Amino acid sequence: MLQVEYEFTLPVGLLGEDGTLHRDGTMRLATAADEILPLADPRVQRNPAYLSVILLSRVVTRLGGIEPITTKTVEGLFAADLAHLQTLYNQINAVEEAAVSDGPPVDFRPFGGEAVGGDRERLGGSGSIPSNGSATR
Repeated sequence: MLQVEYEFTLPVGLLGEDGTLHRDGTMRLATAADEILPLADPRVQRNPAYLSVILLSRVVTRLGGIEPITTKTVEGLFAADLAHLQTLYNQINAVEEAAVSDGPPVDFRPFGGEAVGGDRERLGGSGSIPSNGSATR
């Protein structure tokens, strides 16, 4: 059976307006639309790093009692929490070569022309969501 939702616990947590710390949540698998549609967003065109904010706001389905999850929600995350979600996204949406076919390896080349797999970054054809902790709150 295909698992489409994954539970997570943020290392720090998002502090709500009422002082509640929100750490537990759920992320679903990304769809093609989740990875493609944000590329047309003017915020991404001005700043490609914003792609991860939009994408995470689309795939995080629950974060404590916060509803709905928006780009402002993701912008409010601490850097450690953002990096944690980026890593989880990349893990659950990884393309596994063995799962593609029983035949020879498939050389899939999306938008950027780079093959998916190995050290290839993913996320909307532009690569993995970086998780180096360089994001700011």
